Amino acid sequence: MAWLKRIAAGLLLLVLLIALALWLALRGSLAQLDGERAVASLSAPADLQRDARGYLTVAAENRLDAAQALGFVHAQERFFQMDLMRRNAAGELSALVGAKALPLDKQRRVHRFRHRAEAGVGMLPADQRALLDAYVSGVNAGLAALSSRPPEYLLLRQQPKPWVAADTVLVAYGMYLDLQGAQGRDDIAMGLLHESVPADWYAFLTQHSADWQAALDDSRMSTVPVPPSPLPGALRATQTACSDCSLQDARDIGSNNFAVAAAHGSEGRAIVADDMHLGLRSPGTWFKARLKWKDAAGPHDIAGVTLPGAPLLVVGSNGHVAWGFTNTTSDWADVVTLKLNAAGTHYLAGGAERPLKRSVERIEVAGEAAVDHEVLESEWGPVMAQKAPAGHAHVLRWVAHDPEGMNLRLMHMETATRIDAAVETAAGAGMPAQNLVVGDSTGRIAWTVCGAIPRRVGGEDIDRPQDWSDGRPRWQGYLAPAEQPRLVDPADGRLWTANARMVGGEAMKVVGNGGWDLGARGMQIRDGLRAHERFDEAGLHAIQLDHRALMLRRWRQLLLEKVLTPEFVAANGLADYRAEVDRSAGAARPDAVGYLLVRTFREQVLKQIFAPLAGLLEAQGLKLRDLKMAPETPGWALIQAARTDTLPATHKSWPELLQRAVLDSRKELLDKHGSLAAATWGADNGTSMRHPLSAAVPLLAGWLDQASQGMAGDSHMPRVHNHGHGQSQRMVVAPGHEERGILVIPGGQSGHPMSPFYRSDHAAWLAGEALPFLPAETRHRLVLRP
Repeated sequence: MAWLKRIAAGLLLLVLLIALALWLALRGSLAQLDGERAVASLSAPADLQRDARGYLTVAAENRLDAAQALGFVHAQERFFQMDLMRRNAAGELSALVGAKALPLDKQRRVHRFRHRAEAGVGMLPADQRALLDAYVSGVNAGLAALSSRPPEYLLLRQQPKPWVAADTVLVAYGMYLDLQGAQGRDDIAMGLLHESVPADWYAFLTQHSADWQAALDDSRMSTVPVPPSPLPGALRATQTACSDCSLQDARDIGSNNFAVAAAHGSEGRAIVADDMHLGLRSPGTWFKARLKWKDAAGPHDIAGVTLPGAPLLVVGSNGHVAWGFTNTTSDWADVVTLKLNAAGTHYLAGGAERPLKRSVERIEVAGEAAVDHEVLESEWGPVMAQKAPAGHAHVLRWVAHDPEGMNLRLMHMETATRIDAAVETAAGAGMPAQNLVVGDSTGRIAWTVCGAIPRRVGGEDIDRPQDWSDGRPRWQGYLAPAEQPRLVDPADGRLWTANARMVGGEAMKVVGNGGWDLGARGMQIRDGLRAHERFDEAGLHAIQLDHRALMLRRWRQLLLEKVLTPEFVAANGLADYRAEVDRSAGAARPDAVGYLLVRTFREQVLKQIFAPLAGLLEAQGLKLRDLKMAPETPGWALIQAARTDTLPATHKSWPELLQRAVLDSRKELLDKHGSLAAATWGADNGTSMRHPLSAAVPLLAGWLDQASQGMAGDSHMPRVHNHGHGQSQRMVVAPGHEERGILVIPGGQSGHPMSPFYRSDHAAWLAGEALPFLPAETRHRLVLRP
């Protein structure tokens, strides 16, 4: 038996050696936090300090050295995240993870973003290109300084590829894909709806909400009443059952930002609040950084959040100006319907036939042969995959495809000293168009659209596919800065944006509707700002965490007063259901059963009303959520009118539809949670912040994923958290008083699960705790030397 013991001991030793080697490899891929490191391209030493949570401070001789130092740290802490972002935009994920990513890569290749990024880099102004090159140098120095490759590459058995200038542009294109993801499907869906229903029903269905209005210019939209004619056939009978009838009241992307001027800020200060909403994952989107450097104008000190892969401060404060963004959710893309020749090789433009350009995109696939994918392009943009009438094709005209849509102009926000300079910087900034809210140290505030705005001429309805073949409708370049909508020094002394309609009249026509939010969230923020005369940072942070369910009040009232009658409750054993609706539906609290009951009832009602429309769209490869339509507005109007001739064919009366929705939604929750008492909003609305590889390696999920818990908040209230989509950071800051500010991110600074900073902010983010805007006492110091 001695030989068995020797074999067992040998195997145990082998296992221990493998474990030790793996542990050493993982340790070797951790960022260097202390000591010194040579970086040849620096002009002078750069000091990298981290506090106990990993919040980074860079002190450098100049802005280019600061960019290199930031790139060094981004690469050491977040390189795999950066790699996924560039590959996602370029359609190059298959080369990393294999053929399962091919469908997504083919979708991405229609944009030819790698080609556009390489061309765009060559067109950047000298100062922007210098900043980009410095950052790239720092990224590659940081990657090379790791003793071993980041752990994800060990699992994938891949080597990380060096960073190039075009990769940073691809990271920015990735944000376009996140924030303007409709990519023309919305216009095609609107066109199908327009063809399927009479004009008065189209206007009724697609109206902007008159119930929830909070435009900055106080413009109002009038209610479009229910048409007098019966419900059109396309809305009455389900001809094709939809596999996905899910609703979308808004694009569910975007964010809140708001500000108060000196008249309403504590001690006469302008204060800016910003919480950007994105899909939540581990690591999170943002990386907190403070950058210090000097130039001819003097010393600079900026702080806020950066995007790994890019050298810029995205939102934050420079001591003179503080700024934050929300997605405009306006219309930055049009669909053009091409008239093709019989062979499908040419299209009509300006009265003449022009050839479609054919490009072959080679997609590398890990472990398999490369795949060639053909992309067809017109002068207006690439041919889309969505169906078009016979003899036609749809093409996408998108700001992201133009050179004006991508640059590093935002770098000038870092040195702006007044809101006027900040507003001028915003006009024409190459990024997905955002609502910019800015305040300065003199107490002034302003709003404008940050990004390039196309000058549309000759067209009529930009919400549907258009015919540009005669040369009259077109984009005629981009608006000059003075033409872009803005509001400086509002009389109210308050500003707010939340992805809803911000302006009316001609300005509204300029930006267009890209799927605006219903408006309830924006109204709740506006009313919160008007509820008090003065705010400090804690007061604005409290608005960020407001999870009162104001939008659902009328649905709760509908249930209690008209649907849950004594007879219906008794016949179906709904006493506990009614009691919870009455008791706990006032806020999206984690322990609230009533909130989830009302929410699910509303969804079920609207699904039943619009199921025929969802089926019609799905038959054409589209979804109900592709429409620029907020189902709440027409759905609620139909319920209030309660006309028999506007019922879907599957129902006998409106009371029957509403009661069926109660029973169906209750069954749905019982099937999911087991009992009504267990059906809390928190049980349904967990954080679920997962690492990209945890699903592929379930045994490591506990190590890779962030701690999850039931969350307060939902889509139609300031505290947004809706099943893994929510506040990707919370910032409140007064320029010149950063020491009083607030800044917290979900997860933490590092993307390495063994790092002490992998979960450093997470507990505070879950609890809604206000962490300091500026870094705390230095715990680690690394000096980069030339």
